Amino acid sequence: MKKEKTQIHEDDQTTLTLPTPPSPLPLLSPHSHALSCNFTTPGNQTQTILLTIKQQWGNPPQLSSWSTSSPPCSWPEITCTSGVVTGVNLTNYDITEPIPLSICDLKNLTLLDLSFNYFPGNFPTVLYNCSNLRYLDLSQNYFVGPIPSDVDLLSSSLRYIDVGANNFSSDIPPAIGRLPELRFLKLYSNQFNGSFPAEIGNLSNLEYLSMPYNPLFAPAKIPPEFGKLKKLTFLWITFANLIGEIPTNFSGLSSLEYLDLSYNDLEGPIPKALFQLQNLSVVYLYKNRLSGGIPTPIESLNLTEIDLSANNLSGSISEDFGEIPASIGLLPALKNFRVFSNQLNGTLPPEMGLHSDLEDFEVSDNLFTGALPENLCFGQRLTGVVAFSNNLAGEVPESLANCVSVRTIQLYDDNFPGEIPAGIYTLFNLSSLMISNNSFTGNLPSELAWNLSRLEINNNKFSGQIPSAVSSWVRLVVFMASNNQLSGEIPVGLTNLPQLITLNLDGNSLTGNFPMTILSWENLNALNLSRNRLSGPIPAVIGTLPDLLNLDFSENQFSGQIPAELGQLRLTTLNLLSNQLSGQIPSAFDNLAYDTSFLNNPNLCATTPILPNVRFCSSKTRKSDNLSPKILALILVFAVLLFFFTALLTFFIVRDYRRKKLKRNLAAWKLTSFQRFNFAKANILVGLTENNLIGSGGSGKIYRVAVNNSGDYVAVKKIWTKGKLDNKLEKQFSAEVDILGTIRHCNIVKLLCCISSEDSKLLVYEYMENQSLDKVCVIYVHHDCTPRIIHRDVKSSNILLDYEFKARMADFGLAKILAKRDELNTMSAVVGSFGYMAPEYAYTTKVNEKIDVYSFGVVLLELVTGREANDEDEHTSLAEWEWRQHGEGNPVIDALDGYIKEPLNLEEKSSVFKLGLICTSTLPSSRPSMKEVLQMLRRIGPVEGSEVKKVGTEYDVAPLLASANKYLSSYMRSKKVVDEDGDYVDWIVSPPEMGLHSNLEAFEVCDNLFTGALPENLCFRRRLTQVVVFSNNLAGEVPESLVNCVTLRTIQLHNNNFSGEIPVGLFNLPQLKILNLAGNSLTGEL
Repeated sequence: MKKEKTQIHEDDQTTLTLPTPPSPLPLLSPHSHALSCNFTTPGNQTQTILLTIKQQWGNPPQLSSWSTSSPPCSWPEITCTSGVVTGVNLTNYDITEPIPLSICDLKNLTLLDLSFNYFPGNFPTVLYNCSNLRYLDLSQNYFVGPIPSDVDLLSSSLRYIDVGANNFSSDIPPAIGRLPELRFLKLYSNQFNGSFPAEIGNLSNLEYLSMPYNPLFAPAKIPPEFGKLKKLTFLWITFANLIGEIPTNFSGLSSLEYLDLSYNDLEGPIPKALFQLQNLSVVYLYKNRLSGGIPTPIESLNLTEIDLSANNLSGSISEDFGEIPASIGLLPALKNFRVFSNQLNGTLPPEMGLHSDLEDFEVSDNLFTGALPENLCFGQRLTGVVAFSNNLAGEVPESLANCVSVRTIQLYDDNFPGEIPAGIYTLFNLSSLMISNNSFTGNLPSELAWNLSRLEINNNKFSGQIPSAVSSWVRLVVFMASNNQLSGEIPVGLTNLPQLITLNLDGNSLTGNFPMTILSWENLNALNLSRNRLSGPIPAVIGTLPDLLNLDFSENQFSGQIPAELGQLRLTTLNLLSNQLSGQIPSAFDNLAYDTSFLNNPNLCATTPILPNVRFCSSKTRKSDNLSPKILALILVFAVLLFFFTALLTFFIVRDYRRKKLKRNLAAWKLTSFQRFNFAKANILVGLTENNLIGSGGSGKIYRVAVNNSGDYVAVKKIWTKGKLDNKLEKQFSAEVDILGTIRHCNIVKLLCCISSEDSKLLVYEYMENQSLDKVCVIYVHHDCTPRIIHRDVKSSNILLDYEFKARMADFGLAKILAKRDELNTMSAVVGSFGYMAPEYAYTTKVNEKIDVYSFGVVLLELVTGREANDEDEHTSLAEWEWRQHGEGNPVIDALDGYIKEPLNLEEKSSVFKLGLICTSTLPSSRPSMKEVLQMLRRIGPVEGSEVKKVGTEYDVAPLLASANKYLSSYMRSKKVVDEDGDYVDWIVSPPEMGLHSNLEAFEVCDNLFTGALPENLCFRRRLTQVVVFSNNLAGEVPESLVNCVTLRTIQLHNNNFSGEIPVGLFNLPQLKILNLAGNSLTGEL
C-alpha cells in the first residue's frame, strides 16, 4: 500500500495513506492451521481453561460458540496445531475486563491477538508466563501507564509485538532491546512523554519498526545504533519530535525499503549514503528543516516515491532523477516526486517522466527556472502537475494536451508566455486549472472539461469575448479572470452556472449592460466586475441571490438608481464607488458600515447625514417674493391657526380610526397560550415599536415590551416577514412553537404564548434581565425531553441570564426534533452561526446531538480563553485555533484568559479548557454526550448542595482526551482550502487514518469536490455500515479492505473517477443491499 500526500495550496494540506506492513504470520507459525482436536485429558483441560476465561470476562455474547458441546479447535477464535491450541484471536470483541492470569495456562500458546477491545489498566505482566508466545497484539485498547522496565521477561521467542493506539506513557524501556527474536515492533499513537532507547538498535533480527504519532516524546536525536539494523525493511517515525541530523550510518540499513521520518524537526543535510541503498523504494522526509542539496549520485534504482517537500533544501535537482538509464528496463519506475516548498534552483530534468510511469509531480514554491519537462505524461499515468511559485518559463508542453489522466494543473506565479495548448481545457479528468500570474495569451475556450470546477487565469493577457457557449461550463465552481484584456458584453449564459460560487472578472474591458436576467446563480457568493466599462442600470434581480456576500461593481459606468432589492442581501462587502449612479441610497445601506461604498457618485444622496462624503437629500426652498411685513404676518397667523385646526381634526379622526382598526386587528390575531399570564393581545401589539427594539437575528426582531404599570416586561420575537411566510420560515416558526410549547425546564426560557395572523408571527417569552451565557439546559433537550431535541444554534448569545444570573437556553428557531434514535435526520440547508457550527455541516446533512456538543464546547472555550468564537480571522474559528495551539504543544495556561490565570482554581479552569477541546473534536463520534459533559463538569467543579468541593483532574476525562489526541493529526490534514480572497474553493480528501482510531459506522461525504483515494482503513474496526461518496472527484482503486467489511449494507461510489478492477468480494458481502458503482472507469468481469 502506498502512502500518498498531495499539495494543493498550502504546505500542510496533505493526504496520507497508512502503509501496510508485510504480514508477520508466516514468520510466526509457518505450520499453523486448524485441525480437529483429540479428546484426551489435555484437550479437556484446555476447554476448561478457555471457558473459565470466558466466564471471567462476563460471558460476552461474541463468544457464544465457546461451550462444552464442541471442542475448542472448532471455535472460530481458536487456532490449533496438531490438535493443540496455539492461537487465540479476539480482535474487536468489545471485551472490557482485564486479561486473566489463566491465559498462560495454555502452555502451547504462540499467538495472542487482543486488538480493538477495551482492555483497561497497566501493561498485562500476566503474559510473562506465556513462555512460547511469538505473536502478541495489544493495539487499540485502553492500556495506560508505562511499559514495564522488565518487559524483556516476555517470551524469549517473541517475534511480533504491537502496543499501538493505547495510552501508554513515560519512557520506552531499554529492556525492549533485549527480546532477541523480535522482528516487528509497533509503538505508534500513544502518550509516551519520555524517550525511546538506543537499545532498539540491538534487535539484530528487527524487520519492522513503527513509532509514529507520538508527539509527546521528549525531543531526541535518532540513535546511531539504529544504523546497525541490517534486516530492517520498514522504518516509520513521523510526528515523534525528532531533532538533529539523520545519522550517516544509515548506510548500514542495507535491507531498508520504506523510510518515513516526516513531520519532525530534523535538520542538516540528507546523508549521501541514503540514496545509495539498493532496496530503498519509498522516502518521506517532508515537513522537517533539512538543508543543503539533494545528494548525488542516485543509486537507489528501486525508488518509486520521493517526498522531500517543506524543508530548506537548496541547489539543483540531480539529473539522476530524470535520466534513469533506459537499458534498465526491468527496474520499477519513479511514480511520485515531491520537493515543493524548498529553495531548490536550476532547471528541471528534461527527461523526467520519460523512463517512468510518473503519477505525481510537485515542485512548487522553489526557485526553478527553464521549461517544464516535455515528457511528464509519457506513461499516461500523470494525475497532477503542481509547479506554481517558481521562475519557470517557456511554453506549456503540447504533450500535456493529450494527458487524459491529469486532474490538476497548477502553474500560477511563474513566467509562462504564449497560448495554452487548446486540448488542455477539455482533458477528460481535469478538475482544476490554475494558471494565474503569467503572460498567457489567447481567447477563452468555448468548451471546458465536463468535470472542471476551478478555472483561475488572473493577471494574464487573455483577450476577446467571453464565449456565448459559457453556459456549458456547468460544473464550474470558481471562475477568476481578473486583470486580463477580455472585452465585449457579458453573455447571459454566464448567469446559467448553477454551481458557481466565485466570479471575478475585474480589471478587464467589458462593455454594455449587465444581463437583466439571472438564470441560475443560486450558490453565488462573490461577484466582482470592478474596473471595466459596464454601463446601464444595476439589475434589481441581483438582490434575489440568496448566498451573495461580496459585491463589487466599482469603477464602471453604471447609472440610474441603486435597486432597493440590494438591501435584502446580507452583504459583508459592497463597493459601488466611481460610477454614475443617482438618486437616494437605499435605507439598508444608510449606515457607517458602507461609508466608502458610494464614493465618487456625485448624483447620489443619503436620507440621513451619516455617510461621509455623500450629500444629504434635502428639498430646496425657493426665495419668497418681496412681500410687506404686514402681509407676511397675516399669512403666518392664518397658517398657524389653520395648522392647529387641521391637527385637532386629524387627531380625532385618527383616534377614531385607530380604535376601529385595533378592534378589527385584534379579531384577526390568534393567541395560543402555554403559561398563565396577566396581559392581553393588545398589550403586546401596541408595544412593537422601534423604541422597544432590543435585537435582531437571522429569523426575526426581538422587542422588550412592558405589559403593565408594575414594571413587568416580556420579550417578543417577531419573525421576519413581508406578507405570508415562505415554507422555510413557516417550518422554523412551527418548530419553535412545537418545542417550547411542550417542554418544561428551569433552564429553558418559557414561551408564554404565540400570537399569529395571516401575515405576522409573534412569540412571547419571559424576559431575561442579564443578557446571555452558560450551560446546563442542553442535557435536558438531548436526553430527558421527549421527543429529543437538537438546538443547532447553541452559542453564548443564545444562553440568557435572568435577574439571579441563572442560565436559560433561548432561540429554538433552528431546533430539530428527533423522534427516534435510528431515524435518519437531515437538514435542507446549513444553519447556525460561524464559529459554533460543527465541521460535519460541510460534508453531510445528517443531524444528531453531537452538533450541539460541538457548539457547547466552543462556549466553554470562550469562557476560559476570553476569545470570541471567530475572532482570530475570517476563516479560522476559535475551536480550530485552540486545537492548533494544543497540537503544537503549547501549555494550556497560555490559552487561558489573562484575567483568570491566578493560581486559584487554575486546575479546574484547565480541565474546562480540555473539556472544550474534547467537545470540539472533528469527528462526531469522538465527542461525549451532554450527559457525559455534565458528569465531567460536576467532577471539575463543586457539587451543587454540598459543602465539600470535589476537585477534578485531567484523569477524570483522560479516556476522552486520549481519543481527541488520536484525531489531532487527522484534523491537521483535513483542512478546507481557501484562496487568497477567502472564497470557498475545494476540499482535500478525508485523512487516510479515518476509521483507524474509531468505531466508524457511517462515512458520508457525497456531492463535494474531494480528490485522491478512498481511505484504506474505513472499516478497520468492523463496524462500518455505509460508504456514501458519490459525486466527487475521487480516484484510485476501490480499497480491497472493503471486501472484509461484513457489516456493510450500502456502498455508493457512483460519479467519481475510480479505476481498476472491482474487488470480487464486494459482491459476496452478506449484509450488502445497495451497490452503485456507475459513472467510473472500473474494469474487469462481473
